Amino acid sequence: MTKLLLACALVLTAGSVWGGEPVPIDESAPVAVPAASEKAMEFHRTGMLWWGFNRVWALALPAVVLFSGISARLRNVAAKVGGGWVVAVAIYVPLYLLLTGLISLPIAYYEGFVRLHAYGLSNQSLGKWAGNRAKWLMVDSVVGVLIAWGLYALLRWSPRRWWLYMALGSVPFLFASMLVMPVWIDPLFNDFGPMRDKALERSILDLAARSGIESGRVFEVDKSADTNALNAYVTGFWGTKRIVLWDTLLARMNEREVLCVMAHEMGHYVLGHVVRSILLSFVVTLAGLYFAHRAAGGLVARFRGRFGFDDLRDVASVPLFLLLLQVAALGLEPAGLAYSRYQEHEADRFALEVTGMNHSAASAFLKLQEANLSNPRPGWVHRVFRATHPSIGERIDFCNSYRPTVSPGAD
Repeated sequence: MTKLLLACALVLTAGSVWGGEPVPIDESAPVAVPAASEKAMEFHRTGMLWWGFNRVWALALPAVVLFSGISARLRNVAAKVGGGWVVAVAIYVPLYLLLTGLISLPIAYYEGFVRLHAYGLSNQSLGKWAGNRAKWLMVDSVVGVLIAWGLYALLRWSPRRWWLYMALGSVPFLFASMLVMPVWIDPLFNDFGPMRDKALERSILDLAARSGIESGRVFEVDKSADTNALNAYVTGFWGTKRIVLWDTLLARMNEREVLCVMAHEMGHYVLGHVVRSILLSFVVTLAGLYFAHRAAGGLVARFRGRFGFDDLRDVASVPLFLLLLQVAALGLEPAGLAYSRYQEHEADRFALEVTGMNHSAASAFLKLQEANLSNPRPGWVHRVFRATHPSIGERIDFCNSYRPTVSPGAD
């Protein structure tokens, strides 16, 4: 989901270890990058296998539904209700998501529940996991229907330029999503409450003010009920903007480390990454939709008998669009991931500039590596095709070598 602000950056002088007495910290001291544990390396290796499988599965599932004629049969069920294409879309999309969700359920159960418990990364009960799956199905159905209405309306209105208008429409849609997600969607899955440590909350808000983020609210989310992993983020837009910290992160990191993590997240806002990411998403969406536009007609002409439709305006074409967009993503994602890694690196630089806490930032990354079972130096396939962030090893190396314009905070 980085603007160098750094003229009025101040040194943060809080040096206390969480809940303990102040201890001296030399913020210029380097932090060694330890080798990943065997457990972490096994998690990484099996994760790469699952990543490869999921890429194939994302192509195979819509292809099977499409070429088997199942999509056309779902269309027939939706059409029996009557009411034209608008009603058909509203019925077809949830049916399609329910069907593919049930087919994928054993995979999702093993990968998202069994595997994470086996590696000690999940505390979630089976009931909550299943409940969250059902909630996501409802959310995805609503969002999917809205998108499909836009798609098929544009296909009828402008069959030759629908891909351009659809991509343009994705921009306000993403902005609207950023407004809605923190208030209406995120609370469906976790409890968001005020921070219990008011002194830390004040430090975070002071840091936000110095970073140019006003009127932000700080929330502590009860993630320990679900996971042992660590995370924090800044989310929302305008009036829904908020700072969110997982309680697992607060339990593992000291105050300086938390402030470094939050400075990184604030950097995304201050440096304009939110708007730039949406614009990049527009470019990628435009390219993907144009590819689908160019390829879909020929496929329908050749396989109309197998597909059960001969017009892209037929709602049964949903899996065809999903399949073509997945194919396009194979070529487009590496560029998007590279830009994401650039933004994350700039946010790291911002955090060091605004805090001067190189050692604390590096030690925070070290704790993220340990808690999240990260491989600090993955191979090139992971870096190019999966990584949204620089590796933990690269980030710690940067903390060790970069010298911010503010003086290191030390007690």
